[in-house]
Amino acid sequence: MISVLGLPRMVAAEPSATIQVADMIRSIHARTSQALTGSEFVKYISKMDSQQREQAILTELLDGNLPSFLRKLVPLELKQVLANGKTLSATIFVMPEYLAIGSDNDFLRIPMNLYTAAAVAARFRFVLPTKKVVDAIYDQSSYHFVPEPMTPGPQMRSTDYYRVHNEMIDKQSLARGIPIGALVSGHKKDVVITNRPTLSQGRIAIYGWHRRSGAPIQPLSTVHGAGYADYSHGIRLVSEVALLDGEVRSIYDILQDSLLANVLSDEGSIRTLRDLGPAHLPSGTAAGSLGLGQLLSRGQLIR
Repeated sequence: MISVLGLPRMVAAEPSATIQVADMIRSIHARTSQALTGSEFVKYISKMDSQQREQAILTELLDGNLPSFLRKLVPLELKQVLANGKTLSATIFVMPEYLAIGSDNDFLRIPMNLYTAAAVAARFRFVLPTKKVVDAIYDQSSYHFVPEPMTPGPQMRSTDYYRVHNEMIDKQSLARGIPIGALVSGHKKDVVITNRPTLSQGRIAIYGWHRRSGAPIQPLSTVHGAGYADYSHGIRLVSEVALLDGEVRSIYDILQDSLLANVLSDEGSIRTLRDLGPAHLPSGTAAGSLGLGQLLSRGQLIR
């Protein structure tokens, strides 16, 4: 178990409120006044190859170049009835939107491969969601976007597709009056953690992109390699701090406990959490090139 200073007592009592818990975002650097906006970042990476782009994404995010509204976490409630009839209640804290680069007024929702996503999550002291958490986010979102798939093909991985799809989401948001900082979903597939082998076998797991009916376009899949990313992917981060029946717990403790994990996972305990350790972040990737072996030290990541 970990202790968390500054966790407001009212969190459990007011699960519907959007809150800012400073201690949960303590590892995210402040955004500087000189940081690139989303539009400027698109221009900056427009001529880069995919590996250079991943390096640029990692650098910007670790430097704190993300909108301020992503630092205001939203509590999410999940429940599970245990075999003994007891109902287990968990409150987790999620970013209201997918990871983005830029300012509140000009940001790019940024897809990234699993190496980059795992590195950012670990450095920020967050985790990727499970499939069950993705469903809960959709169910509890204040606003649901209508999915807008683009023409498939090799261009799906291009920076231009990233930009165009981001603009499509922005237009839908403006037309519907969706405020920034609200819990939203339905506009991207999620990169998730799962019991299917991922980093240990070089695979990325994706799931979601829910239709209005609540059914996902993308079933859980590990068909792509861990270095794959395309315009339809989003990275939603979940704080490593959770409340379990009102008690502050590490989300790693919960997800690795065979009795407790079902409240957050429909696969039971997540055995592959250790896939996110440094042994599976190969040198030569964006993560490896920044020395993420140190950032992903076993003592920090696995509790």
